[in-house]
Amino acid sequence: METMQYIPRTIQSDIEKALARGKSVMFLGPRQTGKTTLIEQLKPYRSISLISPSIRQKYEKNPSLLFGEIKAIKQKNPLICVDEIQKVPELLDVIQELCDKKIAQFIITGSSARKLKRASANLLPGRVVSLYLDPFSYSEYCDKSLDELLRFGSLPGIISSLDPDTDLQSYVETYLEEEVRAEALVRNVGNFARFLELAAIESGNAANFRGLSQDLGPSHTTIASYYQILEDCLILQKIEPFFKSKTRKRLIRSPRYFFFDLGVRNICAKEYGSVSLVEKGHLFEQFIGLELLRWARTKHGKVRIFFWSDPSGPEVDFVIETSDELIPIEVKFSKSPSKRDIKHLLTFMDEYPKAKRAFVIANNEHDILMDENVLAVSWKNFLLKQLDLLINKY
Repeated sequence: METMQYIPRTIQSDIEKALARGKSVMFLGPRQTGKTTLIEQLKPYRSISLISPSIRQKYEKNPSLLFGEIKAIKQKNPLICVDEIQKVPELLDVIQELCDKKIAQFIITGSSARKLKRASANLLPGRVVSLYLDPFSYSEYCDKSLDELLRFGSLPGIISSLDPDTDLQSYVETYLEEEVRAEALVRNVGNFARFLELAAIESGNAANFRGLSQDLGPSHTTIASYYQILEDCLILQKIEPFFKSKTRKRLIRSPRYFFFDLGVRNICAKEYGSVSLVEKGHLFEQFIGLELLRWARTKHGKVRIFFWSDPSGPEVDFVIETSDELIPIEVKFSKSPSKRDIKHLLTFMDEYPKAKRAFVIANNEHDILMDENVLAVSWKNFLLKQLDLLINKY
């Protein structure tokens, strides 16, 4: 992978504001999303990487060693980074004491919530600001074509790579194939490998545990546990269904799972090179879904993303929920969206009085008013401008 000039990340200002208030920061994110590079910009007094076996083993044997090391630093309230905290979660108790005594501030990173859950780790409630680092969002890095983003995703190392196919394959082999499987503790590695491929193929669809169980063999409860493993390892991200309704009783309640990065998804699904128009449309919908999730995370709980689907036919790809509004969104790969593309948006708006406007996100060059309160926008315009308007509002 080639090095590239540092590109500012959206969460950097949140980290700096938290540190200025005297808080410590914990941010999670999949491997190679740029956590180490971001930390370098914050210039910590000392960085401790628990990826190193010798360093990890030292603190595993004696977690309290960290207290003495930090106490010996002459600088007042130094900024200390602890990278990959899930490797030695016992250090969080020591970090809490150092924070409570105002001996140091911390930036804590991790790439797996699973080990922290299994260890019943102390997540330092009230002492840290919790954030999340994704691959680049389009607003952070928009120098790639849509075709490149759909095929290779937006991991920082892949965006700068001269051979993204090879580097993505390496990422999957060294991270997913080894580390995730090791965390899974599954008895049948072959079943889990086949599940990983099918989960990638099904990325963006509502989860069908029983259907996958019939295809693979393990029980539907085992399939559900596999999904939980990938979610805990930050590989899958979940969009819940919006099922509040007074008139529709059969709304789909299964969540949709999205691979955190399209390049990783494509390698796991064994889909290489060019894809059909139908497949490209499916990837485009996932691309928009991931962008919405990344944007919503920057709003710290003030905005949530759902989808809406009735088995009888009507469905809406995404629904943005704020404190006082629902905004339904339909995603179409077409360059010329038609009236039939807004049918379900109008149904949703009739069903929910809080839905006063809707969007079709498509490949059209210029905005098109499809109905009184339904606007078809180009995906670039939506990601770079329309979402900014929502950010300013909320």
